[in-house]
Amino acid sequence: MSVNGRITTCLLRRLPDNEFSAGLLLIVAALLAILLANSRFAASYFAALGASLGPFSVQQWINDGLMALFFLRIGLEIKREGVHGQLSSWRSCLLPGAAAVGGMLVPAVFYAFFNRDDAEALRGWAIPSATDVAFALGVLSLLGPRVPSSLKVFLTALAIIDDVGAIIVIALFYGGSLSVPDLAVVGFLVALLSVVNRYGVNNLAPYALLGLLLWVFLLRSGLHPTLSGVLVALTIPAQLRPNASKASPSVSPLDRLEHYLRTPVAFIIVPIFGFANAGFSLAGISAAAFMEPITLGVVAGLSIGKLIGVLGTVLLLVHSKAADLPDDATWIQLAGISLLCGFGFTMSLFIAQLAFNDPEMQDRAKLGILVGSLIAGAGGYGILRSVSGRTPSK
Repeated sequence: MSVNGRITTCLLRRLPDNEFSAGLLLIVAALLAILLANSRFAASYFAALGASLGPFSVQQWINDGLMALFFLRIGLEIKREGVHGQLSSWRSCLLPGAAAVGGMLVPAVFYAFFNRDDAEALRGWAIPSATDVAFALGVLSLLGPRVPSSLKVFLTALAIIDDVGAIIVIALFYGGSLSVPDLAVVGFLVALLSVVNRYGVNNLAPYALLGLLLWVFLLRSGLHPTLSGVLVALTIPAQLRPNASKASPSVSPLDRLEHYLRTPVAFIIVPIFGFANAGFSLAGISAAAFMEPITLGVVAGLSIGKLIGVLGTVLLLVHSKAADLPDDATWIQLAGISLLCGFGFTMSLFIAQLAFNDPEMQDRAKLGILVGSLIAGAGGYGILRSVSGRTPSK
């Protein structure tokens, strides 16, 4: 069988894998958006995204509305792992947690270096700090058992903590002017959600209703409304309460909601977001376009900054005896994992939309995200594929 035939067969075998399929669908949606933005349908594509739908444009409904469900899904995963998963103890989250912090700070430094003389461009410092967990885990699923399970656990935990960091960054640095009265209502609604949790309510309807109100007042407050998803997720009970009747579901509210959201978020919401935000014009792009500070900063941050930040942090912790190398893993495999963390598509695009109002600056950031993510993704996959199965050496 030819090389192309073997690759095609491998892809078809992996299509039922949710992580791989979700990542593949996101890439297809993003490529379709780029093709449309550079075809005779470009005007229609951009007009459709800018069309008014009630008080907002279609793109605003996607970025501020649908993505709240994406953040709800992330928040549920964070809470589950914090309660009885990979982040439930200090020891288990030390290495991926420190690596996630390093993997956010170093890319930001790279970006800031290239854009140090432009205050407006500096607003995009967080763009290369994010990791697209769906794609990263999708690549690992392609490699199957060749990659130690300990590295999959490490990458999952790192990506979850990375998401926490991205949420904090968005809340602190990418909101608008704050409205104190609306923030007071937000505080009241969060307290009310906590009371509902405290009283052992297993029905998801009260959380959904209060979450909708929370979204509205966060939008009015100046904070980004997608944070409502995270705040609601943190109040969803992770276990069934003792007062649950025999007629009640046997699965916790958190597990039920996560189950309901997993498929629509991965296969509908995230691809729609990619389709709505990845499109940009390639007209006039030359070699000089790749040397623009915003583009260079994003590419360097994703493809070099992530590698140095994640791998360097692990090196420091392991050699200082503060943590152990993941079981059966080699340093070269960790380099591959570190590079994979540089695929920052979904969250990077999201932050780029928040950072810049100027369409030209957004396009430069999108070009950097596309190039940097492709370099990091292909490089990480190549390294992991070439060293899989070798004897670990610590």
